[in-house]
Amino acid sequence: MNFALSDDQLMIRDAAESFLEETSSSAAVRSAMDSDAGFDASLWARIGQEMGWCATAIPEAHGGLGLGVVELVLLFEQMGRRQTCAPFFSTVALAATALREAGSAAAQACWLPRIAAGTLRATLALGAEGVQWNAQSPGAIATGTADGWRLDGSFAHVPDGASAELVLVVARLAGESAAGFGLFAVPAGAAGVTSTPLATWDATRRLAKLELSGVQLTAADRLDTVTGATDAFERIEALAALLLAAEQLGGAQQCLDLTLAYTAERVQFGQPVASFQAVKHRCAEMMVRVEATRSGVYGAAAVADGRPGTRQLVLEAGAAKAQASEAFFFCAQEAIQLHGGVGFTWEYDPHLYFKRAQAGSGWLGTPDRWRERIACTLLD
Repeated sequence: MNFALSDDQLMIRDAAESFLEETSSSAAVRSAMDSDAGFDASLWARIGQEMGWCATAIPEAHGGLGLGVVELVLLFEQMGRRQTCAPFFSTVALAATALREAGSAAAQACWLPRIAAGTLRATLALGAEGVQWNAQSPGAIATGTADGWRLDGSFAHVPDGASAELVLVVARLAGESAAGFGLFAVPAGAAGVTSTPLATWDATRRLAKLELSGVQLTAADRLDTVTGATDAFERIEALAALLLAAEQLGGAQQCLDLTLAYTAERVQFGQPVASFQAVKHRCAEMMVRVEATRSGVYGAAAVADGRPGTRQLVLEAGAAKAQASEAFFFCAQEAIQLHGGVGFTWEYDPHLYFKRAQAGSGWLGTPDRWRERIACTLLD
């Protein structure tokens, strides 16, 4: 497999790196995470409308650029590196992916152009507990009515659930088989919907509890095409997990970069800390884990662009997510240790990456959960 990036892909990566270095500095991130919304609306507008990043993997027929998973990974890696506070993950990695994988032609034509234009903030309520898909633990039940559907249930953790203008809800279909699920569009502010912002460990990313009580929807608000299509939801989780792994890769890389810069400047016993062999060994271990993760993430992205079967996609994306979660956590804790006494202080950034690493490890499957799924798939 050829892992070399094309000239166009290099341009996407370099443009994202320079743009986010300017607009998503440490000061900007801290300002956004302390705001009521949790993100900078002007930055979000630039990302969606000026840079056109929301359109990256959306088909050209719906106003997108028609690119692939590799191009998305390039963007998410840089966003993870800068901890960009924007509803990009919830809108692009979750909602847009759900529409592409499970949405009908009519649903895609309705919603994807608005996402591509950067004028819609959307998210996905996937499972009852945690940000992950679990067919055994549905967050909502959809009951057919004379006019359409009624949704009841709750989701403990929905990314950007309090600020999204559209929530896509995965619900079990009442009266159908145990595997019967549907995808539904729930506009923000709909009657019977309560979104409660949650206090989160990672303040750079917002979560909300979503409660649905007798939410009335029309027949057109059901967006999926196949009753009981659990396969589609497995693909959605796998692709979103892969994009989260790209974010974690970027975070791990930044932990290494911050550590190298600090240890080169910090002087102890009359010489830079970076000159000590023990420090070199620890930084080298960080680099090895970052590069191994990069190979895993981009290799899985290349496979995903080939539209593999669900089984192969789950194996590739799950392995990348497990590796990225552990590499990010390792690099974040090493960054704190190698920053010495200031590593855990508010003024320095390693603690922000440490919190993101801990929180993100549980999103879309922990490393242990993915390894168990991979083992069961391979040994079944």
